[in-house]
Amino acid sequence: MSSGFLVLNLAISIALIIGLILIPKLNPMVSLVIASAYMGISCGLGVIPTMDTIASGFGNMMTSIGLPIGLGVLLGQLMSDSGAAQKIATTLVHAVPKKYVLWALAGTGFLLAIPVFFDITFIILIPIGIAVAKEINKPMAYVAGSLIIGDCVAQTLVPPTPNPLAAPDILGYGLGTQIIAGLIIGLIATFATLFVYTKILDHGFFNEEKDVNHEVDVLKNLSEHEANSKELPSPPFIVSLIPLLLPVVFIMVSTVVAATGSDNVIVALLGNKIFALLMGALSAYLIAWKFIGFKAAEVSASKSLGTAGVALAITGAGGSFGAVIAATNIGQALLDTLHINPGNVIMMCLFAYFIGFIFRVAQGSGTVAGITAMTIMATMSANVPVHPVYLAMAALAGGISIGHVNDSGFWVCTNLSGFTVTGGLKTYTLPIFIVSVFTLICTLIGATVFPMV
Repeated sequence: MSSGFLVLNLAISIALIIGLILIPKLNPMVSLVIASAYMGISCGLGVIPTMDTIASGFGNMMTSIGLPIGLGVLLGQLMSDSGAAQKIATTLVHAVPKKYVLWALAGTGFLLAIPVFFDITFIILIPIGIAVAKEINKPMAYVAGSLIIGDCVAQTLVPPTPNPLAAPDILGYGLGTQIIAGLIIGLIATFATLFVYTKILDHGFFNEEKDVNHEVDVLKNLSEHEANSKELPSPPFIVSLIPLLLPVVFIMVSTVVAATGSDNVIVALLGNKIFALLMGALSAYLIAWKFIGFKAAEVSASKSLGTAGVALAITGAGGSFGAVIAATNIGQALLDTLHINPGNVIMMCLFAYFIGFIFRVAQGSGTVAGITAMTIMATMSANVPVHPVYLAMAALAGGISIGHVNDSGFWVCTNLSGFTVTGGLKTYTLPIFIVSVFTLICTLIGATVFPMV
């Protein structure tokens, strides 16, 4: 089959994914499976082999990251419901002088979004943001933007959230490498974006009259938060950090020690993502039992399963799509048709960003955008003279690029902050786009200066 025909079928498959999500509002998992079936059959794999490839792709992805995603979601939910996440947030925000509080908010959002999903992190932090806005006499645009910036960066780049957790398995490198790259590039992107974004706001970009929904009283969120926070004791700050830091420390220690050539069973165990996240989840359980009781902890754990199910379904279906396009050898076909030299690292990273960007703008889900972009790049990564983590970071950067009205996170942040749609575009869409640009710039610099890490 010609390269041009393969690329045409891929384009139709991508259009199917986007169209099925947007028009009949099919679940992204179902859309990905339908597109996978079309891709395999149209490219001559055969009906039964295509179905088998879809099943094996889903299964292989679940074997690799299914349990870690479940443990990560469980860990985050327990931290949220036990008060540990709240304790970390209030401690960090109140630990700095007022002139640095926006930086503390962004850093807190970054830290909490490592184990806790984006929406939940924002819901936890926005009452604190409202209080901070009152204390420093700044418009809500400053604090909402700060929270969104830190939150979206960690959610996109640092495991154990689904996209960065899946990246090493899709593109074939170590989880420790993803953590290091995610933390370094993520922190640079967070604070560089915050600097640029606040300068934009300082020049009157946000209009209090037109961009704020004056029918919504966001102070109600603050009063409800203050009332609820007094009902139950919260864990001490150091104790609250344990579930968050334990898996990261284990994996990082394993990565560093293994790099010295001192690999052994203990080092391998510490670096195993299932073991590391299991230890984090167990510590979160112990804290929850202590501070909210056994029954409430079990309710929290059960609640996390629903959230995990959505993430697992989409990620697994992304694995199905990846397995099918890998079987068609689409990577080389793309390079031939688009006349892209795989030896040109910059062009390959920009191509990865472009794929993620298109999916993000068209259908809204950063998870679908990132997984699909990385899956396509995996078919050609072997020919690119750069560490695959850079291709992953570029794809993930594209996957968060433009979040707007077709993104559920847009509405969560806009409504809880008390903004109009235009206010949401200025405080959600703009800073996230700036984040994606800085993430891409850092990725391109890294790929040029340290190509093999």
